[in-house]
Amino acid sequence: MSFIDSVWQMQHKLEERFKRIGRGQYGRVLRLARKPTSDEFVKSSWVVGIGIGIVGAIGFVIYYVWLKAPPIVADLFGI
Repeated sequence: MSFIDSVWQMQHKLEERFKRIGRGQYGRVLRLARKPTSDEFVKSSWVVGIGIGIVGAIGFVIYYVWLKAPPIVADLFGI
């Protein structure tokens, strides 16, 4: 088999695989997908930003307690 024939076979396999995407389990999702409007994008960006801020604040509180709690506990128990 020549190099050209093997390339044509690979090309044919790729095209067949991409044809099945539209009919498979992800096909409906791809057909319904659309570009968000600017208002939708801004709202979801705000929600994501607020979520990141909340997770960061919780992480900071845990870190701060982790740093400050051992000396306080040691003083209470006289260690």
